Amino acid sequence: MHDDRNLVEARLKRVLDERIRPAIYPESVPLDVAVWHAPGEPVPVAEGLAATPEPIAAGEVWGAPWGTSWFTVTGTVPREWAGRTVEALLDLGFDENMPGFQCEGLIYRPDGTPVKGLNPRNQWVRVAAPAAGGEQVDLRIEAASNPVILGYHPFQPTLLGDKETAGAEPQYRIARMDLAVFDETVWQLVMDLEVLGELMLELPVDSPRRWELLRAANRALDAVDLQNVNGTAGAARAELTGVLSAPATPSAHRISAVGHAHIDSAWLWPLRETVRKVARTASNMTALLEDEPDFVFAMSQAQQWAWIKEHRPEVWAKVTKAVAAGRFVPAGGMWVESDTNMPGSEAMARQFVHGKRFFIDEFGVDNEEVWLPDTFGFAAGLPQIIRAAGSKRLLTQKISWSQTNRFPHHTFLWEGIDGTRIFTHFPPVDTYNCSMSGRELAHAARNFKDKGVARHSLAPTGWGDGGGGTTREMIAKAARVRDLEGSTAVTWEPPADFFAKAEAEYPHPPVWVGELYLELHRATLTSQAKTKQGNRRSESLLREAELWTATAAVRKGVPYPYAQLDRIWKTVLLHQFHDILPGSSIAWVHREAAKTYAAVAEELNAIIDTAQRAVAGDGDGTLVFNAAAHTRHGVAAGGASEVAPAGETSARPRPEGGYVLENALLRVEIDARGLVVSAYDLTAGRETIAPGQAANLLQLHPDFPNKWDAWDVDEFYRNTVTDLVSFDDVSLDGGSVRVRRSFGSSTVTQLLTLSGGRLDIDTEVDWHETEKFLKLAFPLDVHADRYASESQYGHAFRATHTNTSWEAAKFEACNHRFVHVEEPGWGVAVVNDSTYGHDVTRTAGTTTLRVSLLRAPRFPDPETDQGVHRFRHALVPGATIGDAVREGYFINLPERRVPGSAAVEPLISVDDDAVVVTAVKLADDESGDVIVRFHESRGGRARATLTPGFPVTEVVATDLLERPTGEPQRFEGTVPLSLRPFELVTLRLKRA
Repeated sequence: MHDDRNLVEARLKRVLDERIRPAIYPESVPLDVAVWHAPGEPVPVAEGLAATPEPIAAGEVWGAPWGTSWFTVTGTVPREWAGRTVEALLDLGFDENMPGFQCEGLIYRPDGTPVKGLNPRNQWVRVAAPAAGGEQVDLRIEAASNPVILGYHPFQPTLLGDKETAGAEPQYRIARMDLAVFDETVWQLVMDLEVLGELMLELPVDSPRRWELLRAANRALDAVDLQNVNGTAGAARAELTGVLSAPATPSAHRISAVGHAHIDSAWLWPLRETVRKVARTASNMTALLEDEPDFVFAMSQAQQWAWIKEHRPEVWAKVTKAVAAGRFVPAGGMWVESDTNMPGSEAMARQFVHGKRFFIDEFGVDNEEVWLPDTFGFAAGLPQIIRAAGSKRLLTQKISWSQTNRFPHHTFLWEGIDGTRIFTHFPPVDTYNCSMSGRELAHAARNFKDKGVARHSLAPTGWGDGGGGTTREMIAKAARVRDLEGSTAVTWEPPADFFAKAEAEYPHPPVWVGELYLELHRATLTSQAKTKQGNRRSESLLREAELWTATAAVRKGVPYPYAQLDRIWKTVLLHQFHDILPGSSIAWVHREAAKTYAAVAEELNAIIDTAQRAVAGDGDGTLVFNAAAHTRHGVAAGGASEVAPAGETSARPRPEGGYVLENALLRVEIDARGLVVSAYDLTAGRETIAPGQAANLLQLHPDFPNKWDAWDVDEFYRNTVTDLVSFDDVSLDGGSVRVRRSFGSSTVTQLLTLSGGRLDIDTEVDWHETEKFLKLAFPLDVHADRYASESQYGHAFRATHTNTSWEAAKFEACNHRFVHVEEPGWGVAVVNDSTYGHDVTRTAGTTTLRVSLLRAPRFPDPETDQGVHRFRHALVPGATIGDAVREGYFINLPERRVPGSAAVEPLISVDDDAVVVTAVKLADDESGDVIVRFHESRGGRARATLTPGFPVTEVVATDLLERPTGEPQRFEGTVPLSLRPFELVTLRLKRA
């Protein structure tokens, strides 16, 4: 027999599309439809249900961008349909090719009971099975006319991303609002043929199983009377019974299917719309769980669960019932699926504290699995944080998006900077929106890198965002391939069950050491600079607020603001979601984020001021409060005292033009162009700037990536560069040098100041460029084959060279407060107060560090980063890693001056600067006990003594959630510490 696969495929497709699928609903009658358009923002459910609608018909337009329309759909089941299954088909004008990125709705009964979500590939609602005939249908739809941002014209600038610019043009047209007879036999035949046809195409051309399926498909199609599909569907199914019941081989790849809907907490829609997306999807999935006994659905992000509880109690009731039955599974244990590169140490820890605590408090569920399918790479400090939160496993899929190198494993141990290892799985299906297609399942089996020693993988199954989650079609397909020859074997089960099987079959998996770098979306370290600044400054203010309010509570009995700090932390954690902090959301999201960060700063500053004034006492003196992790100007870390004036800096003209700034530690020469041509370390007798080059050099690149504008910067951007050396003015401003430049439509003003052993560079950019990338370069006279950048609770090293494709791919990377370059005996650090992206390159003897300041992509926000920005960086010659850590804290936590004369002793003192205290707070259980968290910061061993500045009776080590991990120890006046490299420790100090 000839290979007739193409002929059979063509025949199968046409018959399915034109005859069999239309026969699923052989009879229909129109429903009566009316609509009420809510003015402005969405209204409460009760108000929408009570509104008076106006008639609307199929073919009419509806829905201004970001609007809400309440549809009333009524009708009567025809008497002649008695005994048959009846469904309502409700098509708001969907494009089925784009599930998740358009209009969607939530169906209610008139009494407010939620029924299910309404989505592009889930347009039905069951009315009766079987019908008696004459049933009255009365449904209400809360429909969102969210505009299509990514789809028809991907990456093109659009004003639809903000309600203030989106206009009022209707976005959708009603397509179909009918009652219809549902022929389940025909629907089952469609599922049979789709599974058979998809499997057939994935088998080798000479496979006997392939020919068996081909012939069975032909027989089934022969059995269908195209003029009477409904009458012959049963006979066609009978032709397929044999081939669809042949069992899988024992060696078949095993897939654990987990119902899922990846819902971005904000992205191409604002936060308020995600609240509704979550409610729609949860309604959909609780309804599906009732119909499908084998199905299991997992939902991550405690924030999204909290939204349901707060905003949709009627949906929450169904969710909690399904959780109790073990069918609706809390996953991940984080407040949101955050970015993991940019959040600071404590913020990353609190993602787990708040996320896990929510699931424990609400359901008694303590997740051991971290669920981050879509996050843009993973910092090397994360494994220790996962373990310290009481978890031990990680799932992600995004690394499969890497463009240069294919990751060598799907199941492995991931080792972090401190040596902690986490069992990790990358689903080889290469999607977190699996639809159970034959192509996806075959790809998972072929792609699985660990075959031969393991055969289990996981498939998150369902349409994400506004797609509504898993569909009944996906479940039907999974049922057919549960045990089917030629296919992977699929079983629905929770993530924990998958991980247990995977660990059991693979007791000695390979180890990957260091960061999980995504070779894509590198520009997310720079896009939307104000959002990133808001995050960094909120993190710093939260540190101060906890420290000083704990100090005021212990010293003066001032009430500790538990609830207020809890609420603010959750707000900051929400904005670390992996499309908000990375700068890849629409304009509306970032406009609201700026307002939120401003409100957070105002509230935290008020908390800090109240606490500091409470402990500063009376008197006409001025106290300097130091919230940094190291003593500064004689003021202890976490303490306050009066300080002596700082050492003097001289500022004088430079004979060749420009100026010289000098103090006892550093001499800096700034040329007539405002560029730093010398930074001489007077202590070491060593020049910092590479010979013949200049630092503080602003460089401008064109920036037009191949796609994913806000997300990506492609390596070819480096091919063209403009050095911004022209200047408007270079002059002295007191003891500082002020530099003003103009370029394009933008201006820059910089203030260069010596501060002890560092050169501070304050930069203000009035930015009005588009599709440009602005860098700040420091060519350093340092020969180094690697450099360090700060990460959570430590730092990670990256190569300065490009020996391999793995190293070459890291042409843009993340740092927190510092980047450090060193050759034996001498190093240089560049510290910052709010930037993350950078690149490091080298030529013979020169290592060039460039800080990424600003970008100007036009999608999804056409006005990205336009306006005024202020950055602060510092060049620290002669810096060790310890110096870099210290100066990084100093630049992020400026001193505060408060009236008063009562010096404040620190609550916690540690006698080794290598041990950095990252949090001092009162225990979350409101016991009044003090929690202190610290880590070894230099990558070596440390022995130190921790001394509390208040009476303590006992000390106990805890996890991040403040649960004991050891036995309480009687307090003996001090706490001896012995830490491994980068080791993270949390202690509870019980107050006397």
